[in-house]
Amino acid sequence: MADESRIPIPAEIDNESIRAFVEEWAEVTDPERIELVSAADDARLIGEALAAGELLPAGVGRYYARSNPEDTARSEERTVVATSNPADRGRYNNWQPVSEVKPLIVERMRGASRGKTMYVVPYLMAPPGTPLAAYAAGVELTDDRTVVLQMIRMTRVGLEHFDGLTDPNFFVRGVQVTGDPDTLMHGTPEDARLFATIADERTILHYGSAYGGNALLGKIAHGLRQASYDGYLSGKFLAEQFLLLGIRDLETGATSHVCGGFPSASGKTNLAMTLPPDTLGDRYRVDFYGDDIAWLWIDDEGRLRAINPENGAFGVAKDTNERTNPTAMAAIAEGSGTIFTNTAYNRLTGDVWWEGLTPQPPAELEGWLDWTGAPIADRRSDQQDAPWAHPNSRFTIPLERIPNLAADAADPAGVVIDAIIFGGRTRDREPLIRAIDDLAVGVYDGLTLGAEATFAAEGVDGQLRYDPMSMRPFFSYSEGRYAKHWLSLLSQARELPVFAHVNWFQRDPEDGHYLWPGYRENLRALNWLFRYRAGDAHGQPTPVGVLPTAEELDLTGLDVPAEDLDRLLRIDTKRWAEEMQHRHGHLSNLRDLPQAIWDAHHRVAETLQPLASDPASDIAQ
Repeated sequence: MADESRIPIPAEIDNESIRAFVEEWAEVTDPERIELVSAADDARLIGEALAAGELLPAGVGRYYARSNPEDTARSEERTVVATSNPADRGRYNNWQPVSEVKPLIVERMRGASRGKTMYVVPYLMAPPGTPLAAYAAGVELTDDRTVVLQMIRMTRVGLEHFDGLTDPNFFVRGVQVTGDPDTLMHGTPEDARLFATIADERTILHYGSAYGGNALLGKIAHGLRQASYDGYLSGKFLAEQFLLLGIRDLETGATSHVCGGFPSASGKTNLAMTLPPDTLGDRYRVDFYGDDIAWLWIDDEGRLRAINPENGAFGVAKDTNERTNPTAMAAIAEGSGTIFTNTAYNRLTGDVWWEGLTPQPPAELEGWLDWTGAPIADRRSDQQDAPWAHPNSRFTIPLERIPNLAADAADPAGVVIDAIIFGGRTRDREPLIRAIDDLAVGVYDGLTLGAEATFAAEGVDGQLRYDPMSMRPFFSYSEGRYAKHWLSLLSQARELPVFAHVNWFQRDPEDGHYLWPGYRENLRALNWLFRYRAGDAHGQPTPVGVLPTAEELDLTGLDVPAEDLDRLLRIDTKRWAEEMQHRHGHLSNLRDLPQAIWDAHHRVAETLQPLASDPASDIAQ
C-alpha cells in the first residue's frame, strides 16, 4: 500500500473501498498530494485554475481553456473495451483481452502523476433515487484540474451521493492520467495513448489525454460503454447515445417524450435543444432533458422509461448561433459558469469566437488568438483561411443553465417514452419522417442507421457510414447480443413506443438546396408522429414505414414549395433497393445477430423489390 505519511489520504474518505482504490492508484501514479473534491469546491478550483493560467477569463462568470494542440478530440482508434470473455468481441468495440491491456496501461501510468495533485472525484451518473442508481456511482481519479471542473459541470459530484446507495462499495473505478502530450507520439505506430474500459471489472483506465471525451470518464466510458455492459449483464436496462426531449401541447395539456440516436453531424444537439417554430409557439412547449445519453428501462407497470444520466452538456461550438441553437446561446451567456475549450480567444477583451457564431469573423484582429494561441493578426497570407477555432471546440455547462430544461428533468422516476427516433444525414432516399410500428423492424432500422457525410468525403458517393443506434464508438459487447438485448427488454413493455426515422437533410438533385428548412421546424414532423401513434393521423404506408400525407403535416406559417414537399413525403424505391444490398453486407459483419433482425431485413427487401423493378415506380408513395 502507499505510504500514507508521504501521500496522506483525506480523512473525509471514510468509505473503505474508496480509500483502498485511492491507495492502490496513488502507489502506481505517485502524485505529490491527494485531494477529495465536491461540487462545493468549484469556485475555489476556478480561482486556482485562473491563478495557474489553466483557465482564462471569458467575460463575467465564463472561462476559457486551451488544450495541447495534439489533444483535441476523442480518439476512437486508441480506445478499447477489455474483458476476460472473447465472446464480447464485436465489429466496432476494439475488444482486447484484459490480461494484455491492463498490465500495459498500468505500466504507462506508473509514476506519471509525479509532482501533480491526484483529485478524487466521487460522482453519480443519474438523479439520486433512480431505480438505476446502483449502476450510476463512480469515482474518478484525475491529475488535471480542468477535468475536475468539467466533471463538476457534467455530473453530480460529491461523496454525499454515495450515502443513499444500497451498496456504497459497488461503484465504477476510473483513473485518468494525462501524461506528457509532447512525448506520446500521437498518430504514430508508437502512440502511447490508451483508453480502456475493463467492463467486466467495472474499471476505466485512460492514459494520455485531458480532452473531455477521453478524460471525463463519467460521460462516455461510464455513461455509455460501462453502463451498456451493466445493462446487458443485469438484463435491466439500455444505455444509449440518445437525446431526450418532451413536447407539451399547451392546449390539451398532453406531453409526449421522444428519445433517439443520430450519427455525428446529423442534427442531434440542435434537435435536443430545439424550440417551437414562431407560428406554433403559443401552442407548444419543448422541454429539454438531455442531448447525448439516455438510460432506458421497463418500469413495474410495463412502461418504457428513460433518464438522462448526465448533469450537464458538453456541446460542439462550431455553427452554434442564434439561428441554429438559440437555447444553447442563452445557456452559455455571461454568468453561466461555461468553460469554452479550443475556440478563438481575445486576450484583451476575453471574448470567444468560433466558425458559424457570426457570418464573418471579427474585423478588428487586435488581441485575437486562434485555438493554438497564435495571434490572428500575425498570420501569413497563406494562413488567412485557416480556422480560428478548432472544429471540435466545445462548451461545457451544467444542465440548470439551459432555459427550457424540463421541470422534471431530475425526477428519479424518469419519463415515459412515446417514440424512439433515428436520423442520419442523407441527401436522398430517406423521406422527412417514416413511422415504424413493428419492434423487430424498429430495432433493425436502428442497427442500419448511418449518415452520408464521411463516405462522401471519402469518395463513396451516396453510401452510408453505418453507425448502429449511433453507438458505433461505444459498444462494449457484440452487436448481435446488443440487438437481442434490445428485443428482449422492449418485448416486456405493455405498450411499445412508436419507432421512426427522420431526415432533415434531403437536397434537390438539380441545384442542391435543402428541401426542408430544419431546426425549429422539425417539431412539425415529431408532432405528426405523436398524432399517428394516437390514431389521429393515418399516413401512407410504404415498404419502409408509414409516411405523413401532405394534409396531415401541420405547415401553419411555413412556406414549403409543393414540389419540395412532394419529394419530402415520397420514397425513391430504386435507391432503397440499392441501400438494401449495402445493409445486407453491413449486417453480415455483425456477430451473433438474432434471426428476428434478419427476418425484418428480408421482409423490407422483399416488399421493395417489385416496386424497384417497375419502371413506372422510380419514386412511389
